[in-house]
Amino acid sequence: MTTKTSSKINLKSLSRTNLEAFCADMKLPRYRADQLFQWMYQKEVNEFSEMTNLSKPLRDQLSEVAIVGTIGTASTQKSKDGTIKFLFELHDGHKVEAVLIPDFDEDGKANRLTVCVSSQVGCVFGCSFCATGKMGLLRNLTPGEIADQAIKINTISEEVYGKGITNIVYMGMGEPFHNYEAVIESACIITDPKSLGLSPKRITISTVGLTKHIMKMADHGHKFRLAVSLHAANDTKRDKIMPINHSLNLSNLKNAVQHYFTVTKNPLTYEYLLFDNFNDSEDDARELADIARWAPSKVNIIMYNNVAGVTLKRAGEERLDKFMRQLRDLDVRATVRRSRGDDIDAGCGQLAIREGVQKGKTIAKETA
Repeated sequence: MTTKTSSKINLKSLSRTNLEAFCADMKLPRYRADQLFQWMYQKEVNEFSEMTNLSKPLRDQLSEVAIVGTIGTASTQKSKDGTIKFLFELHDGHKVEAVLIPDFDEDGKANRLTVCVSSQVGCVFGCSFCATGKMGLLRNLTPGEIADQAIKINTISEEVYGKGITNIVYMGMGEPFHNYEAVIESACIITDPKSLGLSPKRITISTVGLTKHIMKMADHGHKFRLAVSLHAANDTKRDKIMPINHSLNLSNLKNAVQHYFTVTKNPLTYEYLLFDNFNDSEDDARELADIARWAPSKVNIIMYNNVAGVTLKRAGEERLDKFMRQLRDLDVRATVRRSRGDDIDAGCGQLAIREGVQKGKTIAKETA
């Protein structure tokens, strides 16, 4: 979708194909689209007057019909563990959050720098444990608004940690596959050599289980990694915490992930928040093991950061240890991921804008 400001086209709202079409409409050669793309996404230039390999008449012509929109950094918070949370402001005043998560080696040097980006303002799916879900959905982000999060944080990462980002996960605000086209386009922007040039294998796109889009990503030949937010291993429990499961249950999910692996030959990841006395029993471990065998996969057991107003709570260490032993005995490849940045509300399920935000659409009301 093309975003216009004062009747001018925002070039960062365009896909690469549509940027080429824009240049063609202006009777410009195709390489001009490459130049504009590189200025916007690699050099982070937002003024045509600074694009020095364009002639002045062309810069003036572009200024009359287009702008290069960008997101603004409203605030940042740094956790005691090094995690940095960013609040970005969009052109219409909406805000989204993104997170930079460093992993350190034994010498205290950052060796892996992961960015968790948002894909929507809020989320329609209303998972009961997620603060973003309580907002409802206000709007989708454009490809440029998503890519800009990673690009801006990459610059900060270089300043703070001495190196650029190494990985990107689409696990922030919103359901990425509910904004499929913009998410895929933003990932293509990020992996383009004229942008950040990250390998597609270093990008993971998460979904609550939108099966049609899981299969679509596979069929389109995209090399991005897939993660499924599972969080319960049977339909009864998943129905209670994830409204989407009423219409897209585990049987649908099984068909989708098996199709995904058949087409891509890539293993997938299941994300599993461990809740105290809800999904952490021996039966839960057996059912999770059954799901992990649908296709080659690994399971990330995530220690939940409690969210105000949510009755589900983080499982204790003893229950975690027992659950992990059970998974190992069942030959499940599983790791524990301790959610980062909990002191600044940057952990899994915690991202949300709290100050005076309007409420958007949610399917949770329909299934309450």
